[in-house]
Amino acid sequence: MKILASNALASFQDLGRFGFRSLGVGTNGAMDPWALKAANALLQNPLDTAAIEITLGSFSVQFEQNTCFCLTGGLYEAYLDEQRVYAYWRITAQAGQTLKLVRPLQGMYTYFAVQGGFDIEAVLGSKSTNTKAEFGGLNGRFLQPQDSVKVAKLDSTHRHTSEIGVAAPRMPASHLDSSAPQIRVIANSEYDHFTESAKHNFENQLWQVDTSSNRMGYRCIGENILEFAQKSEMSSHGVAAGMIQVPPQGQPIVLMADAQTTGGYPKIATIIEADIGLMAQTRFGQKCQFKMVSIQEAIQARQDRHRYIERIRKYAYDH
Repeated sequence: MKILASNALASFQDLGRFGFRSLGVGTNGAMDPWALKAANALLQNPLDTAAIEITLGSFSVQFEQNTCFCLTGGLYEAYLDEQRVYAYWRITAQAGQTLKLVRPLQGMYTYFAVQGGFDIEAVLGSKSTNTKAEFGGLNGRFLQPQDSVKVAKLDSTHRHTSEIGVAAPRMPASHLDSSAPQIRVIANSEYDHFTESAKHNFENQLWQVDTSSNRMGYRCIGENILEFAQKSEMSSHGVAAGMIQVPPQGQPIVLMADAQTTGGYPKIATIIEADIGLMAQTRFGQKCQFKMVSIQEAIQARQDRHRYIERIRKYAYDH
C-alpha cells in the first residue's frame, strides 16, 4: 500500500521491545496495547503483530492489493472510498481503494492493522519504531506521504475476510466528572513518602493531561499539589511505563511507552496493566481521576481484559 497523505504522527508499533532496558534501550510499543491486541484478534493475527499507530490528524493510504484490515483504539471519522468505516470492524479493501482517516472523534491513538501484518524488519526483536534512536519500524521514523508499505503474504487457509464487528471495551468514568475516565492504580515504592493530605488529593481530584505530554510521559496538572512528608534524595533507578513519578513541584508525571529506562523522582503509584491504554487514550487537555485498588483487583482487571480479547479472537475465527 502507499501512504497518500499524513498530517498525523503515524508509526509502526507492536507490543514492545523487551530484554534491553539494562542497556538503556526503552520498550517503545503501542501506547494502547489492548487496542492493538483487539485489532490483531479481530484479524486472526498473533496478538503482538505490528500495526500503524496513528496519533490525531488526518491519514490516508491506497491499497495496491486486496487487504483485510481494521481500525481500533481511538475513534475516527474514516472512509473506504465513499463508504464509512467504523472502529472494531473487520473490512476487506479491494486493490485501488483508498482509506481516509479524516479527523479523530475520540481518544488519542488509533491502530490500523492488516491481516497478516506488515512486511518490515524487526530490530532487537521488535518492529516498534524508536524515533529518538531512529531504528525500528520504517527507517526509525514516522510515516510520510509517498512511503510504500508492504503487507506480509498470508497463507490462503488462514484468511478470514467476512465483514464483522465487535463492541469496543467499556471504560469506567470518574464519579467527579462523567466525561473523565477513572484510571485504576496501585501504590508504588515511595507511596509513604507523601503526606496523608497528598494521598487524599491524588485520588480525590481531577487531573488534567497537559499539552506538553507525549509518548514518553503524560504530565498531569491539578489544583492541589502532592506534598512530600519528607524531602529525600533518591538515586536514579529503573522505571517502566505506567509508573507515576512526582517531581519537586508536586504535579505527577505518568511514564508512557517511550519512557526512559531510569529516573530519580519518587513514585506514588503505578497504573494497573488493564488501564494503561485508557490513560493513553486520555486526550491532552482532558481530565482523569486516579483510583487506588488492590493487587487482587488489578489481577482481576487484567484477566477481564484478556477474556475480552479472547472473545474477539474466537468470534472472529468462527466468522
